[in-house]
Amino acid sequence: MGQEVKTVQDFLEILKRRKWSILVTAATVFVMSALLAFLLPPQYRSSSTILIEDQEVPRDFVNTTVTSYADQRLQTINQRIMGTDRLLEIIRKFNLYPELRVKWTTEEIVAKMRKDIKLNTISADVIDPRSGMPRPATIAFTLSYQGKSAQVVQQVAGELASLYLSENLATRERQSQGTSTFMEEEMKQIKAKLADTDAKIAVYKKQHVNALPELAQANLQIAESAEQEIVRLNEQLRSLRERESSARSRLESISTDAASQDKARLAELRVKLGELKTRLTDEHPDVIKTRRELAEVSKQLQAAGRGSADNKPDNVAYITLSSELAGVQSEIDSARRQITSFTRKRDDYRTRLSATPGVEEGYRALLDDRNHLQLKSDDLTRKFLEAKTANGLEKEQKGERFSLIDAARLPEMPVSPNIPAILLVGLALGAVCGAAAAAIREQSDHTARTPEQLFNATCLPVLASIPAILTWQDLDQRKVRRRNAAIGLVVVLVLIPVAFQFLVMDLDVFWARLLRRVAKI
Repeated sequence: MGQEVKTVQDFLEILKRRKWSILVTAATVFVMSALLAFLLPPQYRSSSTILIEDQEVPRDFVNTTVTSYADQRLQTINQRIMGTDRLLEIIRKFNLYPELRVKWTTEEIVAKMRKDIKLNTISADVIDPRSGMPRPATIAFTLSYQGKSAQVVQQVAGELASLYLSENLATRERQSQGTSTFMEEEMKQIKAKLADTDAKIAVYKKQHVNALPELAQANLQIAESAEQEIVRLNEQLRSLRERESSARSRLESISTDAASQDKARLAELRVKLGELKTRLTDEHPDVIKTRRELAEVSKQLQAAGRGSADNKPDNVAYITLSSELAGVQSEIDSARRQITSFTRKRDDYRTRLSATPGVEEGYRALLDDRNHLQLKSDDLTRKFLEAKTANGLEKEQKGERFSLIDAARLPEMPVSPNIPAILLVGLALGAVCGAAAAAIREQSDHTARTPEQLFNATCLPVLASIPAILTWQDLDQRKVRRRNAAIGLVVVLVLIPVAFQFLVMDLDVFWARLLRRVAKI
């Protein structure tokens, strides 16, 4: 049995034969689509556009301490505002989702609101000030909210925009203030360490006041000067000793008596005392000793009856040489004392010079620490002043900020449901479903309607084709079927509004909403 090939005429016959199946199915699907379109609650959406503006003051003059990119900061702000507590405040403030709050949990309602809020960023290629390379950056973003009431949607969208603006200001000011506070604390710590180091340096300098590195050159010069004085005094002492030896030799060659010797000694002591008084005070031990010797010699002369004022020395040459010898000896004593003093001074300054390297090592270590702390203190002071300036920039809202360039407006048209699209889809779907219903009925019907179909089914030749003969019973049955169909249609048309009235919504409300939707279309 071969496969029957249907012609266009066959399809037209099928269409004529299954027209009610097609029409009823298509009409049912279309009506359901229309009911869906008109019964779904309208959804309105209101959006705000916020521009991310760069700081007003050029970065060459004042550089901000907020270093995060705008899109990173935007995501941080979004996470804070999308927190459960913030969203619950908005839900209570505007009485959102009243029908869901009696059936859903708090987490489900918050999740529903997060879905109704949309954040879309607008990006552009800009030059990154850090790397100098172009990179996509967020320059603006739109914030929208979707709900059933146009007025409430506008209010919520405006509230969300205000939250983003205020949160951005708070975030930037908080970061700037945190940086400023951190710099201030670090600066105080460094200044405290610097003061402690200065105190250590002062104590160290006091402990090694004579061996400081800056005094090394002066100590060396003083030591060399003392050495030169010692050499000069030694040369002077050598000359004085030669004079002393010469005076002693000449004095020994002159013979004199004991009285002349005492008088010469007296004159010698007087010369020595006069010379000592020119350099020393009366309380000096040498002056006291010489004065005591002078008194003893004077007593000896007076006891011998030779101490009167008019007594003259018997040997003038002897007395003169004795006086000269006394003067030379006095000069020798003075030179020795000076040599001892300069030697002590030279040794003292040499000791200071020998201690200088060790003192310098510790002193340099303290100075290096202080210089390092001073550099760090200067750097922190500079950064602190920059942070304070940047903080003032943020407080005066002169830094990078969010600007509302398009406030949320009252939506005039719902964004869903899309009635024309739903009706168009319902019409197309109804046609497809009607065709499918007709095809199913046609495939399940094995009635032979043509001689060819009968031949294909039985493989027997058809002798004659007799058209349908309608009897009066057939006509009566057709009338009954038509009457029943009409009655059924009337019943359906009556029951549908009644069921809709009691099961869905009031017909007056539906009619008013339908007219409003049609008017908007």
